[in-house]
Amino acid sequence: MARKAKTARRLVADGHTYLWTLRHLHDDGRSCRQVLTLHRQPAGSGGSLRIVFAEGPDRYVPGGAPLGSGDVGFVRGASLNLHEPGAVRALLDVATARGWQPDDRCRTEVDGWPLLEPAAALRAP
Repeated sequence: MARKAKTARRLVADGHTYLWTLRHLHDDGRSCRQVLTLHRQPAGSGGSLRIVFAEGPDRYVPGGAPLGSGDVGFVRGASLNLHEPGAVRALLDVATARGWQPDDRCRTEVDGWPLLEPAAALRAP
């Protein structure tokens, strides 16, 4: 049985459990965003983190063919597939290293572009 695309997935990192989802959204009917959201589990034990990748010059956030629906990247540079748990973990690690605290019970939204290159470097062989 295939996993439902909108069902939250589980990720365990550094002793914390998260549920994460990925959504492709449109602000005004034209501009696209990929929004990766991680919620600390159990519910109420910490905050949530929204990592937003908005389309812009020299960036791509496609919603499908010819690139994958979870692909984000720089036209001439780093990229990640946000459907891959390892990519989500790398982004979480970079966000944490830059000051996001999983124990903070706030909802935090960050621009994903400054996190992309360091996260992709963590994924490099």
